[in-house]
Amino acid sequence: MQGHTPLPLPLATAPAGFPSPAEDYLDQRLDLNEHLVRNPASTYFIRVQGDSMRGAGIASGDLLVVDRSVEPRPGHVVVAAVHGELTVKRLKRLGGLLVLAPENPDFAPIPLNEENAVEIWGVATHVIHRLTGGGGAPCSSR
Repeated sequence: MQGHTPLPLPLATAPAGFPSPAEDYLDQRLDLNEHLVRNPASTYFIRVQGDSMRGAGIASGDLLVVDRSVEPRPGHVVVAAVHGELTVKRLKRLGGLLVLAPENPDFAPIPLNEENAVEIWGVATHVIHRLTGGGGAPCSSR
């Protein structure tokens, strides 16, 4: 990847079914950029604020990997500027009209029309979120 300093970290394999006998699970090294970023020159990260996309598994505080080179199509989760303010929504076609649709019934869709100055800033390709233990605290590694 051009302009990218590799940061390979250990990659382990862990069964999600029945536990296996203890053995060394470190298989190789992994650089997340190789898996999350296809077009470095057109990719950026954005932190989500708010709950309008919780039905899509995107929560407040999550990081999105956004690629500006992907052509937005209905069904894609996009980052868009609406009247100059950023929002994350799913691009949908409703009754022949394109809208920015939330994935939470507490929020209304935003029609893409002359009244709403909308500029799509890119398509979200991955979401990164923290797994938490009880009470919202990060899980202990113990």
